[in-house]
Amino acid sequence: MEEAKDCNRFAYNSIFAVSLLAVPSANAQLTQKTYAFIDATPNPVGVGKQVLIRFGITQQLGSVQYGWEGLTVTIVKPDGTTETRGPYKTDSTGGTIIVYVPEQTGTYKLTVNFPEQENPYTYYDYERGAMFLAGTIMKASTSETELIVQEESLPTYPGHPLPTEYWSRPIDSQLREWASIAGNWMTRPDNSLADNNDAPETAHVLWAKQLTTGGLTGDYWGTAQIPAGSETGDAYEGKWQNSVILNGILYYNIGDAQTPQTGIVAVDLHTGEELWFRNATTLSFGQIFYFDSFNYDGVYTYLWSVSGSTYTALDPFNGEWVFTFTNVPSGTRVFGPYGEILIYQIDYQNNWMALWNSTAAGQSQLTSAGDFGSWGRFVPGRTFNASVPQAYSWNVSIPAGLTASTSFFTPILKVYSDRVVSVFFNQTQVRVWALNTEGLTKTSTSTSLLFDKTWAAPAEWLEGSNTIHYVGASNEVEGGVIAVWSKELRKHYGFSVETGEFLWETDSEHCLDSYGWGNAEHTWYFAYGKLYSVGVAGIVYCYDLKTGETLWTYTMSDEYNEPVTGNNWWGWITLISDGKVYVTTVEHSAEQPLPRGGPYICLNAETGEEIWRVNGMFRGTRWGGNSVIGDSIIATMDTYDQRIYAIGKGPTAITVTAPATEVELGKAILVQGTVTDISPGTQDTAIKLRFPNGVPAVADESMSDWMLYVYKQFEKPADAKGVEVIIEVLDPNGNSYEVARTTSDANGFYSATFTPQVPGKYTVIARFAGSKAYYGSSAETSIIVGEAPAATVEATPAPEAPVETYFAISTIAIIVAIAIVGLLILRKR
Repeated sequence: MEEAKDCNRFAYNSIFAVSLLAVPSANAQLTQKTYAFIDATPNPVGVGKQVLIRFGITQQLGSVQYGWEGLTVTIVKPDGTTETRGPYKTDSTGGTIIVYVPEQTGTYKLTVNFPEQENPYTYYDYERGAMFLAGTIMKASTSETELIVQEESLPTYPGHPLPTEYWSRPIDSQLREWASIAGNWMTRPDNSLADNNDAPETAHVLWAKQLTTGGLTGDYWGTAQIPAGSETGDAYEGKWQNSVILNGILYYNIGDAQTPQTGIVAVDLHTGEELWFRNATTLSFGQIFYFDSFNYDGVYTYLWSVSGSTYTALDPFNGEWVFTFTNVPSGTRVFGPYGEILIYQIDYQNNWMALWNSTAAGQSQLTSAGDFGSWGRFVPGRTFNASVPQAYSWNVSIPAGLTASTSFFTPILKVYSDRVVSVFFNQTQVRVWALNTEGLTKTSTSTSLLFDKTWAAPAEWLEGSNTIHYVGASNEVEGGVIAVWSKELRKHYGFSVETGEFLWETDSEHCLDSYGWGNAEHTWYFAYGKLYSVGVAGIVYCYDLKTGETLWTYTMSDEYNEPVTGNNWWGWITLISDGKVYVTTVEHSAEQPLPRGGPYICLNAETGEEIWRVNGMFRGTRWGGNSVIGDSIIATMDTYDQRIYAIGKGPTAITVTAPATEVELGKAILVQGTVTDISPGTQDTAIKLRFPNGVPAVADESMSDWMLYVYKQFEKPADAKGVEVIIEVLDPNGNSYEVARTTSDANGFYSATFTPQVPGKYTVIARFAGSKAYYGSSAETSIIVGEAPAATVEATPAPEAPVETYFAISTIAIIVAIAIVGLLILRKR
């Protein structure tokens, strides 16, 4: 399809244009010979594979609103059968495309048939330098080509694997597969769900950067003389709000409600390097806008600063002003499929619904149809009145009598690709309705209800004067759920966004979850066919969306009784990504000194299993900015020390040494070296002073305590484990093999021995394969193994009597002695 679009653009620029006939007298009917074309790509092609057939005539039209009509394509197959497709209308380039799948091997004959017709539109052909008049008769023409279909499929581009080494931005556009790990964060997404990331599986820190004054102040304060820390921004004065990640760059606000000096900071997410700062500007959200037209195809990125109804677009590369929309309407703001900003407005009193579209608003002042093919030509440097009718995709009437409850004073409206869904609730009923938005255009005048269902609430809601809150809705229509919460019963109630029918109610949650105002004090998010819920009680609940059944729970317990809100930490889901749920702790208005050991936890979204947990590293904030994720790196603010931390896989360095002098064959070789973490944060001056030999790399299971030691100056873990190192050699015969494995210690040092088997030069390679926290690294050295020394020839010893001789002589002497003794005895007798 892309090739066809390129071909058509080519034609649009008049490459295929032919010379006009000499203009006849005014009374004559103008005629023009036409030149049909048809081709197929790829050609040849494998049987059963898609083929793009491009066809039309080489004469373009003068406006994108017009095209040649009635074209047909005749296909003669290898077996002689004929198939005719069409009729088709071309676009303004004079050409169009169809996709064809051949089912036989052999030669296909393709013919395009262009019927005689009139030019519908007068325009000036700048390439020819002449007018092309309406009413000109375009003569019929045909063209044919052959398509070769074979058994073998053509090779396709092999693609590129995901990175196994530390990587950074920019990512070359040819590395398409990397889109799955290079997510962006324009604004907090629905249900805080941000996939397209390889989300961190350890607490490993890439870098830390001070946001503002933070941490323990020193001395003792107040009547009780307590050791107090800097203010955190909770409550109502949150810091680091509306953070954005675009193309590997983190953008965040500095300043808060009490700070008149504000600004936007841009930081490289991979390195922590500050790129630019724009003063006196507040960041509201980011945008990635994919513009796809007959002239231009590419992505534009913007940072948006919103003040009332004025939207100001900034260039994320340098923070400079690009353009401004004034009089932008209020309503429910979402992103469209191309990243365009959409705002849904509903007037329940006057029964209408409208859709404001930023693309339409940007093009609202265009006068030439051809200009609509470009975005960058006219948008930069402009200020647009966004309230003009052209800025709306549609404006339709809706059925009377619809009502919607509010969530924090804003009417509830959940937007899907083909519908908008809302809910009205009180102590006697829940009403769920949906309006059809599929296929609405500028010419549409009305829309209809997909459903409107009312469910009678349990009598207990009225008897107990229950407080009902909006929970949220799933991101998918199919199997989707919209839900409400009864505070007093601590239950969720689910309704279908497909039909509006009541589906289920959950079991009651812990009594402490009755505290807090709806989703201001709880986090309730839908993802992966489940509802995740946590609040003051510090128990994460996972419910099945089909049944409401509790699938698992996780208790945010604390062995030291530090939480002041109960036995567990007040829970807060900060984001969901890559099949993982990240949970931290918050508190509405925490007293000083802050409770110690506040956890940050990564849970398996399917099973509730704890993937990793660090206590006291990244304390959350209710009123400030929550964690964000992009490029598979989490950026989060910590309210213990008011720093921003980047969490993700980091690079390592390994060294290796071996004897520099020749070693005798048969002797053991000692190989030794270090494995260190060389993430950007380890280059901080304070850390380099503490670790002059580098920060040791440690095992994943030691990572949480190790990060507290490295970045928070906690005591060094006594049981920290190092990482596994593999020793390999390339021997003198060209054979490569492993000779040893060992594990580094808490200082990063490792050593191992091996015994060479043959003499000659060896290349010795030390390799750290990597882990969930680190990318791997390797280093090499070489040794020389000499021949074993020749055996020493010993001197011939002087002749000595054999052992047998000494034995014989001794035996004879004994016999003689016995005989003498016997003789003397006889004489005495």
